[in-house]
Amino acid sequence: MQSPERSRRNVVIVSVPPDILDYPTSTDMVVREGSNVTLRCAATGTPEPTVTWRREAGGTISLSNWHEAAVSIEGPELEITRITRLHMGPYLCIASNGVPPTVSKRILLTVHFQPMVWIENQLVGAYEGQILILECHSEAHPSPITYWTRPTNETIANDENYKVETISKGSYEMTMKLVIKSVRVQDFGSFRCVATNSLGETDGRIKLYKIDKPTTRKPGTRWESKKTWKTDHNHEKKVAGMKNEPMLKGDDIGDEQIDFQSATASSAFHRHLLTNFGITAITVILVGGSST
Repeated sequence: MQSPERSRRNVVIVSVPPDILDYPTSTDMVVREGSNVTLRCAATGTPEPTVTWRREAGGTISLSNWHEAAVSIEGPELEITRITRLHMGPYLCIASNGVPPTVSKRILLTVHFQPMVWIENQLVGAYEGQILILECHSEAHPSPITYWTRPTNETIANDENYKVETISKGSYEMTMKLVIKSVRVQDFGSFRCVATNSLGETDGRIKLYKIDKPTTRKPGTRWESKKTWKTDHNHEKKVAGMKNEPMLKGDDIGDEQIDFQSATASSAFHRHLLTNFGITAITVILVGGSST
């Protein structure tokens, strides 16, 4: 007896590495701050790839008003609501299915917003002739045009007394500096720092007011004053005194001038000056213009 024929079916599974389609995958995008954004990444392959979103520079991705944030997000779409300047930068959509190689696409997200300006010190005191640096901090994208105006509302250009500097910090931050090489009378008043781009203009004000130039006493300088009194013969006697000097010790008194406190004597004036150890005493007696 013949056995029935048996059929055999072989199933061949072909693995295909992942690939990211140009369409409908998102390209680089430019959006206004405050808008909603959806980034798309269309991937094919066998088995079906998994799509993961990451920021190229690392860090977290904030999705909804900063209440949801993660280092990576899975799914073919990345939705961000109420986008801010902090979302700006390159994103990577990464497709993998276990079949090498893993592929990725870079999508640059650019956020436009009008300039903002803030100032740490809005009231600054200075004296004539002083070297002074005024600073404003600004954020804007696209990059703004920046300039300063003087109290007369004239735009300031680099010259022998003014120097304008702009220092960029990242893609949208900058510091605006105005160096005044020698403050003059006409500089007292309000200076304006202005930042303007295609979305708007913003300015900040710094008021410069006058102060007295500080005076300093050189080390080792002695302050001297003159004391005056009258004897009963109406003769003026003036003695040069020294303040802020230590009391003399013993034999050191001989060649030094003595600081007398003001006093009036009718017929005789006695002045005793004791050293800090109480050892030596000097008596000065003025009678009719004579001393003993």
